[in-house]
Amino acid sequence: MNKAQLVEAIADKVGGRQQAADAVDAVLDAIVRAVVAGDRVSVTGFGSFEKVDRPARYARNPQTGERVRVKKTSVPRFRAGQGFKDLVSGSKKLPKNDVAVKKAPKGSLSGGSSTRTTAKAAAKKATAKKAVAKKATAKKAVAVAKKTTATAKKTTATAKKATATAKKATAAAKKAAPAKKAATTAKKAVASKTAPAKKTTAKKAPAKKTTARKTTAKKATARKK
Repeated sequence: MNKAQLVEAIADKVGGRQQAADAVDAVLDAIVRAVVAGDRVSVTGFGSFEKVDRPARYARNPQTGERVRVKKTSVPRFRAGQGFKDLVSGSKKLPKNDVAVKKAPKGSLSGGSSTRTTAKAAAKKATAKKAVAKKATAKKAVAVAKKTTATAKKTTATAKKATATAKKATAAAKKAAPAKKAATTAKKAVASKTAPAKKTTAKKAPAKKTTARKTTAKKATARKK
């Protein structure tokens, strides 16, 4: 029996094929959502659906016999109830004018169905997970902001040090400038004092020539005598 045949089987009991299809879809959807959320769906006399976690393990490939590592996973599991088992085994007979699965006790459905309770529990878990995720995100944002502030402080300190070094270099340059000017002035003064002395020495040179001429004239006079 597939889903379409199941819908046809209960169509007369729920008032039509469309109503039966909606009922089957609603039941299956509620079971799947509850199991995925980690809840156990139990139907008295029929069985229970639950989520089972399987740890990582090694298995063998049936075709090659090679050992393969299987990752950790979760799988759905159905456990038949005792009434269902008894009917299948034949220890109990199927009722002709009644449902095979035991009916729920009176008053057990007055507070809302178990699927609604399961849905609410799943919603609460999802909300709690979102809150935890938001807190983690906020912590990360605060940590990033602190790191950014620390980096900005370090950059500011480095800039201040660079400015102080530049100021010191400027002050040293200002101090060195007068010394250079004084040295230049001293060099110019020495050069100006030395220049006239050279000119004077150059002018005295002709005097030696005159003396030489006089000596020559004396020698010539002596010879004439």
